[in-house]
Amino acid sequence: MGVIQAPDQAQIDRLDRIVQQYEKDLLRLCCLYLRDWNAAEDVVQETFLKAFRHLDSFREESSEKTWLITIALNGCRDYRRSAWFRYIDSRVSLNDLPASSEPPDSEHVELTLAIMKLKPKYMEAVLLYFYEGYSMKEIGEMLKITEAAVSDRIRKAKQKLRQELEGGRE
Repeated sequence: MGVIQAPDQAQIDRLDRIVQQYEKDLLRLCCLYLRDWNAAEDVVQETFLKAFRHLDSFREESSEKTWLITIALNGCRDYRRSAWFRYIDSRVSLNDLPASSEPPDSEHVELTLAIMKLKPKYMEAVLLYFYEGYSMKEIGEMLKITEAAVSDRIRKAKQKLRQELEGGRE
């Protein structure tokens, strides 16, 4: 029988730092993706657990934030595919989202609600590109699709958002 070792203090300190640094961003992203505050909290917690288990194997080919977002998006996808997801009320109020630094204006609220209605593949691209500021190349690497596919998803999402927000006017 093997000896159980406690994690070293450096790993605990690193986990504490990344939780403090990225928790709100991940919560906001997961809440928009899943439209459920409690589910978003669960996915973010699972994200940090997975990250902690694999801190030693993180190769730093991307930033910590990119790595964590990739884990969180995979968790969101898994959650949406689960049988449980089909039996819950998945509507979230914007008041339940983590607070931003300044109160949003009505146009921003309307846009956020429209983004939440997009299909997940379009919503992912929009959130990562416009909200998180990743390049199309980085998004392609995170989602394991080509840069052209990312561009296409963003273009289609813009069309759908324009239709939603302008009522179909061109």
